Amino acid sequence: MTTATTTSRRRRTEPAATERLDVSVVLPCLDEEEAVAGCVADALAWFEQSGVKGEVIVVDNGSTDRSAEEAQRAGARVIAERRRGYGAAHLRGFAEARGEIIVMADADATYDLRNLDPLVEPVRNGYDMTVGNRMGNIAPGAMTWSHRVIGTPAISFLLKLFTGSKIGDSQCGLRAFSRDAYERMQLRSSGMELASEMIMKAFRRDMKVAETPITYAARQGETKLNTFRDGWRHLRFLLLNTPLYLFLMPGIVLVIAGLLSLTAVGGVTIGSLTWQPVFAGGMLLIVGTNALMIGTASHMYMASRGIIAEDGITRFYRRYFNLEGLLGLAGILLLAGIGLDGLIFYRWVTGNSLGISTLETAALAQSAIIIGANLALGAFLAALIDVE
Repeated sequence: MTTATTTSRRRRTEPAATERLDVSVVLPCLDEEEAVAGCVADALAWFEQSGVKGEVIVVDNGSTDRSAEEAQRAGARVIAERRRGYGAAHLRGFAEARGEIIVMADADATYDLRNLDPLVEPVRNGYDMTVGNRMGNIAPGAMTWSHRVIGTPAISFLLKLFTGSKIGDSQCGLRAFSRDAYERMQLRSSGMELASEMIMKAFRRDMKVAETPITYAARQGETKLNTFRDGWRHLRFLLLNTPLYLFLMPGIVLVIAGLLSLTAVGGVTIGSLTWQPVFAGGMLLIVGTNALMIGTASHMYMASRGIIAEDGITRFYRRYFNLEGLLGLAGILLLAGIGLDGLIFYRWVTGNSLGISTLETAALAQSAIIIGANLALGAFLAALIDVE
């Protein structure tokens, strides 16, 4: 009788499906039967003591235990998401949320949901997002040494390098953000890399992001985190969304190294062996220019789609490297390469050495032809991407 009465009372106080709320707490859930009910109860208790009109959404991501039943019994709105993954579950919950502020957390009891004020208050006061920082208060056994000392600091450093982020704990899963910030971030990641995507997009869109210290407890139940797989997914995501560091900077280094190698005419003699750096120089130049073209095209694509902001790279390209200019440069390289090949042919037919080395000249000729052809194709690709 008591259970029936409690259930009936809860159903009567549930907000209408279309009613706007103050806060939505979103908890992804995969086999968290031990902890999910307590997490839901803690969040609901915070609603009551704070006078906040809110909801708890538990996104069941294919649990094989009684997680969904326990969450619903505790008072959560349970939604099933078939697409597996930490990010996929969160994105479904964000889309279903009715709160003006969305709080993301976990259903494993690692985060304290009984006091969400430090997380929510900055958003109420004008910040777009608040990120928790666990590093100063981690319970014994709650985080492995590799994650605490290597993984999280490394990813946080890369985000700082790539985006200017000032967040010290970029992988913390306890965050709050406004509905407007959620819509502006246009999140897509289905895996653990969602945490990095949020930081990257928030800073690239000049959002105001706060950070607040939180406690981090040992989880209840078995962890779903895979160190190497999830670490690679984060690194992969960051690199694919930062063509400056993935393509352009390595391309510049390779081109400079190639040009320096080409200055060593006649080879370098080491003992009885002679090394011909002109061959290495040609290869470095080809790979370097290809990296620059791919990086430029990627950068222009991301800028044209609003993934990254217009910057000095896009302005420099449009001012100095239009399609016609690049095709002209490609034509000069092609003619130079063909001309050098013509000299080699003339040397072979006439027997006149012309004072040139056949091997070095051939290496230069083929490098010029390959770079010229690739540059012409890359110029068309960049122009196609940058159509306004």
